[in-house]
Amino acid sequence: MRHLRTLFDLSPAEVKQILATALTLKTRLAEGDRTPILPGRVLGLLFEKPSLRTRVSFEAGMAQLGGSSLFLGSDVGWNTRETASDFTRVIGQYLDVVVCRAKAHDRVEELAQFNALSVVNGLTDLSHPCQALADMLTILETFGTCSGKHIVFVGDGNNVARSLALICAMLDARFTLACPAGYEIDAPWLERIRSEYPDAQIQQVRDPMPAVADADAIYTDVWTSMGQEAERAERVKIFQDYQVNEALQAAAPKECQILHCLPAVRGEEITDGVIESPQSAIVQQAGNRMHAQKALLVWLLEPNWIAENVK
Repeated sequence: MRHLRTLFDLSPAEVKQILATALTLKTRLAEGDRTPILPGRVLGLLFEKPSLRTRVSFEAGMAQLGGSSLFLGSDVGWNTRETASDFTRVIGQYLDVVVCRAKAHDRVEELAQFNALSVVNGLTDLSHPCQALADMLTILETFGTCSGKHIVFVGDGNNVARSLALICAMLDARFTLACPAGYEIDAPWLERIRSEYPDAQIQQVRDPMPAVADADAIYTDVWTSMGQEAERAERVKIFQDYQVNEALQAAAPKECQILHCLPAVRGEEITDGVIESPQSAIVQQAGNRMHAQKALLVWLLEPNWIAENVK
């Protein structure tokens, strides 16, 4: 029984295998090949938060693989009518995998502890592993490798930044977070990364301008995430010098890619001009959510297919 609660659940070799599988599946799809690799398999989507990319990419991806999916809203009674134990052991008899998009990371851990079915973190306050897989798939497609590449994240040291720092350490990439004081990635997360990956190249700096001078990708996210709406006015003031705009882009190499996990507040953390620039890989990155997650589902449920079809 394997889970993806955070990327700490995977080894670097497994991350590379999932990315290689994603490239194979994406190529085959472009050629019109929709071989049903997971016929009869059922995916559950247990969401406490709104979603566009996570929900639609998982549903579409499972359909392309020949399986089906069920959206599980508040009416299923998770932790209201049903205890976590009863709920998880019951759905484990119906579903093969459940993707949980939760407000608190403990909810994902709670589901996984029963080992009733594979549990995938579709976003929590702590981590966003599926997004990080898609991000590095985009880097791999663009540059042919992740090793040695430099990703500069401009903004809050949030769940996306944490996951990126970890996957960069796993794939021998450099990671720099440019953020205001007090918005760094938390020490326990960084300590665990450095404990497991002593050669990790992770920096946290204040000024984004020099940080992007040798960047291969500049990445940003909204300054106010879901659940932080009461902090919005204060955050806009604090992060005003951390906008990914034309001046910051000009300080980076010409081939530097622009990334954003979306949704974006255009004109706030990133300008329209940068989003729509030729260096923007944001739409490709969003599309890669589906390809990376298809690969993850195959890795979880049909590993023999990968052994036979992915080099």
